[in-house]
Amino acid sequence: MRITIVGAGIGGLATATSLHAAGFEDVTVFEAAPRPRPLGFGLNILPNAVRELAELGLLEELRHQAVQTRELVMCNPQGRLVWREDRGRSAGHTWPQLSVSRSRLVAVLAAEVRRRLGDGAIVTGARLVGLDDGRGRTRGVFAYGDGARRTVETDVLVGADGIHSAVRAAFYPDEGPPRTNGVTMYRGTAWGRGFLTGRSMVVLGDDRRRLVLYPIDRDGTTGRCLVNWVAASPDFTADGAPPEDLPGMRRLLLREFGDWSPPDTDLARLLEDTERIHRYPMADRDPVPQWSFGGVTLLGDAAHAMYPAGSNGATQAVVDARVLAWHLASHSDPADALRAYEADRLPQMTELQRSNRSMGPERMLTLAHQRAPRGFESIGDFFSEEELAEISRSYAETGKFDQEWVNSRPTLSVGRRRRPTVRRDIGSAE
Repeated sequence: MRITIVGAGIGGLATATSLHAAGFEDVTVFEAAPRPRPLGFGLNILPNAVRELAELGLLEELRHQAVQTRELVMCNPQGRLVWREDRGRSAGHTWPQLSVSRSRLVAVLAAEVRRRLGDGAIVTGARLVGLDDGRGRTRGVFAYGDGARRTVETDVLVGADGIHSAVRAAFYPDEGPPRTNGVTMYRGTAWGRGFLTGRSMVVLGDDRRRLVLYPIDRDGTTGRCLVNWVAASPDFTADGAPPEDLPGMRRLLLREFGDWSPPDTDLARLLEDTERIHRYPMADRDPVPQWSFGGVTLLGDAAHAMYPAGSNGATQAVVDARVLAWHLASHSDPADALRAYEADRLPQMTELQRSNRSMGPERMLTLAHQRAPRGFESIGDFFSEEELAEISRSYAETGKFDQEWVNSRPTLSVGRRRRPTVRRDIGSAE
């Protein structure tokens, strides 16, 4: 069976690796960019996806390139605690939660694809410009940087080409651009002193703004951390076009967040030490009723782009990849496999997309501001612990990264369909 993947991001590369692990050898990934973009910004991979990466044999490599997240801490802008919970192995998961640079994760996945499938398995500078899902075979037309075009016949084509997916547009041509909510996000990384446990993810917020900080690398000699930060507010463009220069963006962020008090962090110094700031709108896509069309299916952001709340973007792309590979290995007819994959994943992802539009577990920060707009001494004066715990528990179950599900569900490794033996020695705490 020939399988073609459009998009060499996390979802596409995880899919190629998963397919090879499931026994497929004729797999090619086409990427529109002429070379990988070295975006070093951070992301979180939740234990349900880390389990999949571990079963692909990648955990040991990633463990040395990431920080194993120990806790999630949510605070109001004054730094008062709203909610704290253990994460990953500290919360009883067999597998950790990883905070990692996107570029490092992509590099690890790309190296694994090439190791398994050969150097020619990833074709760069090839943009999908045509798609024909005819009877029996799917044809994809790719345009190359030198002006050449190549038609690829394939049994299965996977659209893993992101929020601006060309594959999705072929089936939803009138959809238009991604849906934005008026919030602008700024992000960057800077080396600084570790905060709280040194492996903490901190989210501060009121009813309209968010500030997120977590380490994605650590210097074992000095103890300093590479801190990934994200600042989001609907007010950045209220007084005209936002600045493009680095000093101007720093001033803008300090105007909006300068009086906030993230735990153990000098925000002004963190911004001053940030060498590059990236700005983009918060956007997602409306859920669609169908991902699979004959021999073509969608995966990751191409299928279910969602607001960046709850660390589920890259996480769910990895899970998509494993579920798709399992179904393709378990069905004799590729079209049946793609329909089964869609039936497994689409309903859950639709629910998760909708949850993320209310900012997932971060909605407790909105509620805290609404109930105590002038701040508080103790969050217990405004919330019961049970109410906050239910918000967190419900979201974890929606995303299927709750401890019970992750630790006990059957494996997606082909030929080893059994429940895992629970181990506590995978990796070591950092």
